[in-house]
Amino acid sequence: MVSPDPPESGIFRAMMRDAVSRLVRAWLVTAIVDGVFSSALVVFAYRSKLTRLWQGVASVLLGPAGFEGGVRTTLVGLLLHCGVALGWSAVFLALYLSWPRLRRAVASPGGVLGVAALYGPAIWLVMSVAVIPLFSGRPPALTFRWWVQLVGHIPFVAVPIVAMISRPTGGSARDAAALAPGAQAWR
Repeated sequence: MVSPDPPESGIFRAMMRDAVSRLVRAWLVTAIVDGVFSSALVVFAYRSKLTRLWQGVASVLLGPAGFEGGVRTTLVGLLLHCGVALGWSAVFLALYLSWPRLRRAVASPGGVLGVAALYGPAIWLVMSVAVIPLFSGRPPALTFRWWVQLVGHIPFVAVPIVAMISRPTGGSARDAAALAPGAQAWR
């Protein structure tokens, strides 16, 4: 005879569903919002082409060949973009789940904006000063466009991540109560 699952396993499954839901939601919204922002910025403000943008992203890993691969390297750039959005969403989710003070801070719209105002520039600083130079071998160029990215990472990267992670999921009332910011289940 198989013994029934202990009650804790139901709570654990609910917590895992909640965390995965928050992560997927943050990842997809951020990838789309930042992708649209980047695309519009490149086309309308910088008068360049979409393929050039996404091939530039691919060139971080592929080097100059990233600009010569046509549709294939454009797609590689889009995939890298989505992977980076997933990575930074996962980092924030880990912080959110392990830090009660952060959960309390993002419980209001003003808190979401305040945390995003710190998280967005932090993401851009890590990416532009450490990650991109590590993979590309190119040091960061602190041009006007670098500053646009620094500021743009607040509304177009960090706000979607912070808002989607901190927003309750559509689970049952019991799950929502158990997983609410500050609830004992997350401590």
